[in-house]
Amino acid sequence: MIRKKSRREESLGHAELARLLPAPGDPHLSLDRHLLLEEHLMSEIQPTAPAPAPSRRVARRVLVIGVPVTAALAGAFAFTALTGSGGSNPAAATPPPVEAPVVRIEPGSTAQLASTVEHIAAAASASKTPEPGPGQYIYIKSKVSYLSVLHTDADKSKTLVQPLHIREAWNSPDGKQGWLDEPGYQPKGGITLNSDVESSLNAPSYDYLKTLPTDPDALLKKIYKETKGQGNSPDQEAFTTVGDLLGEQLAPAKLNAALYRAAAKIPGVVVVDHAQDAAGREGIALAHVDQQSGDRTEWIFDRKTYAYLGSRGVQVKQADDVKPGTVLEYTAVLERAVVDAQKQRPGAQGTGA
Repeated sequence: MIRKKSRREESLGHAELARLLPAPGDPHLSLDRHLLLEEHLMSEIQPTAPAPAPSRRVARRVLVIGVPVTAALAGAFAFTALTGSGGSNPAAATPPPVEAPVVRIEPGSTAQLASTVEHIAAAASASKTPEPGPGQYIYIKSKVSYLSVLHTDADKSKTLVQPLHIREAWNSPDGKQGWLDEPGYQPKGGITLNSDVESSLNAPSYDYLKTLPTDPDALLKKIYKETKGQGNSPDQEAFTTVGDLLGEQLAPAKLNAALYRAAAKIPGVVVVDHAQDAAGREGIALAHVDQQSGDRTEWIFDRKTYAYLGSRGVQVKQADDVKPGTVLEYTAVLERAVVDAQKQRPGAQGTGA
């Protein structure tokens, strides 16, 4: 039997409905829940092909996530996230990001720039850098944390970064073969870094670095010429390029010294007396501010030995709701060596750097 609606049922007002129906639930989700659902969405829309090798340079552009958008995504994907759909995707095991640390901004100075760079260059020249041979690999072990997302919630904003984690890379001297192991951020066991890209300043290999001039002026001229039109400014791009050759790479001792002396000639480079790397080691830094994004890149060196320790990116000017003092990324080189095989860690057969 079909029940007909009464006139009273047809004329119920908003107040009457509010009285009869249960109160709506609170749609607010916690920040962790927002991030979980966002991550699941990204894993669903990404192709299932093997993960590509990571780019040499970490992007600094801030991804802004607003609560209204996140809530909409949550409603659409809550069921699949809770039931574990996509659990076989490597991204599902990625640790949730954490709030970025905030440090006191120490002003930089050019007063001790010349003498500091000479100390650093002299230490680099005196270091015993191993020479990788055919069939060997350059091994770099680092502790890293990179920018993840800027989360906005009404009048609040949070800059989130990856939790500190270990990253190990192996690269052949010619740059054609390699391997990357970064648990939580790459598939279990790691991914190949094999490449047929011709080596250059933007994709350097050890063999390529050996061909670069060791005269600081000639080296800097080449860097400016080959990076023209890239980055936010020629000076910023030159500084960034030199920095890229200091981290996950091995360079001949004379070239390392030339790179530091060349960097000192870039306008805007200063010395920061106190900076801390991702391993908590404090040192002195060479730094440069990106005038467009407002963040300062710092290369950190041991205060006594002047050995390179790692790097740090600190926001020094308000931009994109990122507060000054926010640490956007930081790294620490824990080990640099030459080993006899891909995936082999330094030991009896490896030559430590």
